[in-house]
Amino acid sequence: MTATPVGLIDIGINLAHDSYDADRAAVIERARLAGVKQMLVTGSSHASTLRAIELTQDYPNVLFATAGVHPHHATELTAQNMPALEQAARQPTVVAVGECGLDYFRDYSPRDAQRHAFSLQLELAARLGKPVFLHQREAHEDFVAILREHRGSLVGGVAHCFTGDRQQLEQYLGLGLAIGITGWICDERRGHHLKELVPHIPSDGLMIETDGPYLLPRDLRPAPRSRRNESCYLPHIAAAVADARRQSIDELTATSTAAAQRMFGLLLG
Repeated sequence: MTATPVGLIDIGINLAHDSYDADRAAVIERARLAGVKQMLVTGSSHASTLRAIELTQDYPNVLFATAGVHPHHATELTAQNMPALEQAARQPTVVAVGECGLDYFRDYSPRDAQRHAFSLQLELAARLGKPVFLHQREAHEDFVAILREHRGSLVGGVAHCFTGDRQQLEQYLGLGLAIGITGWICDERRGHHLKELVPHIPSDGLMIETDGPYLLPRDLRPAPRSRRNESCYLPHIAAAVADARRQSIDELTATSTAAAQRMFGLLLG
């Protein structure tokens, strides 16, 4: 029987989401027992950013946070409330700015507001010397164009929940971005192409994430009763990535953890 990987880092879980309110402590404990030692709690709005930071106070060196405004909430981010986001992003347990980027698939915020909010957050990341946690859906050309404008001032970033094609992957790697892979790779309907792409991601730029409570891996057996994703399933995702790359799970664990440590300045406790 294969040993449980030790020292995995889930670089993206929306642990401030209300679906975790009833059993958040148990979710964190299940992750620990599964070998997930640290988690980055995603901030996607002013409210979720503040809640993410609060959670990090309760779990030192286990939970870390990002501080940002998702493109769905881009209209929240104005010149008047940027100082509040900057204050949050300066907190020591905040290791990245975001989730920020563009989403033209849903268009919950006007596209000009999305582009403006994205640029503001890239400028913030450059000021603070922190990496960016990036979101892009159906907006690749504008996303890359804006990143290119700011590339010289950024210290790094990760294309969170990458689901794109080979050309997009090459462009992201060319911009110096790391790549975050989720349980999308376990979806035989939509994610099969990722199995062909992950071998092309350099080991020092590949990270893994759940994006819980979303994107529960479809091939979990037995299937969980709940459709809620959580960090205890990260080893399953890691195994799928390792298999696609023809690596051992131990090697994938070591390289993905090291990549996350470098990007976000983490030390395993």
